[in-house]
Amino acid sequence: MTAEEERELLALLERLRQEHRDLDVAIQALQDMPGSDQLQLARFKKRKLQLRDRIGFIEDQICPDIIA
Repeated sequence: MTAEEERELLALLERLRQEHRDLDVAIQALQDMPGSDQLQLARFKKRKLQLRDRIGFIEDQICPDIIA
């Protein structure tokens, strides 16, 4: 992997992490509201899981686990 590719992946990783944190806040706010939209809450949680998986994949691309 070139240095440029690694910089691009790190930038993408930071954006995904920020979106993940933003979803945390949105989910908490939605849960705290009485009569909250359960469908929207489920969508946010699903998106958050997708982000977590993508973050893990990108982290593995940047620093793969090498079995010695």
